[in-house]
Amino acid sequence: NPEEIAIAVTPRHLSVGSDGLIHVCRSDIADAKMRMFNADGSEGRMCGNGIRCVGKFVYDNGLCKKTELDIETLSGVKHLSLKLDEKGEVELVTVDMGRAEIIQKGLIVNVQGADYDMTRVSVGNPHAVTFVEDVKGLDLEKIGPLFENNKAFGERVNTEFVRVIDENTLEMRVWERGSGETFACGTGACATVAAAIANGYCRFSEPVTVKLLGGDLTITVEGDMNVLMTGEAVKAYEGVFEYER
Repeated sequence: NPEEIAIAVTPRHLSVGSDGLIHVCRSDIADAKMRMFNADGSEGRMCGNGIRCVGKFVYDNGLCKKTELDIETLSGVKHLSLKLDEKGEVELVTVDMGRAEIIQKGLIVNVQGADYDMTRVSVGNPHAVTFVEDVKGLDLEKIGPLFENNKAFGERVNTEFVRVIDENTLEMRVWERGSGETFACGTGACATVAAAIANGYCRFSEPVTVKLLGGDLTITVEGDMNVLMTGEAVKAYEGVFEYER
């Protein structure tokens, strides 16, 4: 049961510790299939950082020795381009994330007495993006759940808090539904750049560096709203997890 395993494996200090669990399995329509489970056991439709890790995992472990491959997700089949290092292992992954869709601009949401101007974006999963002057001073442990479960969005959402540095650089923190604040969110970075373009902060077809707690991602949104995401994929460690039901 991957839902139960996700709940067991994700707690920090008590278990392996992670933002979620990814199950890699066979696909009838792509080179591999990924299922992504949040820390609370709920299944997500897509994970931008996770799919880069899947690309590295299947290549480095010999499951698919192609540097151009397709991965099936609940948000459709995504195309990956892998860049290898001098040891022949994957170091960078570019993912064709498909088209971003601006669902709504100018949605004002009041949280703890403050009004936030939200842009709702879909990149296969739901995001709500707000641009602020300072991301470091936000207490996401307090306000994050109030955005995630806010009735204004119609469903639980991932929320991105973004500071515009310049038209090619954004700083972002993210509160992910089902997982809380995470060091990085690939789909969130894609949604953020799409929202930044929609609000006049960035431009189409220009690479934008999104600075996250866990490192930088490079996002390019084309004129047709198709999104390319490039970032590292690094193996932290490997081991065996003994799961007792």
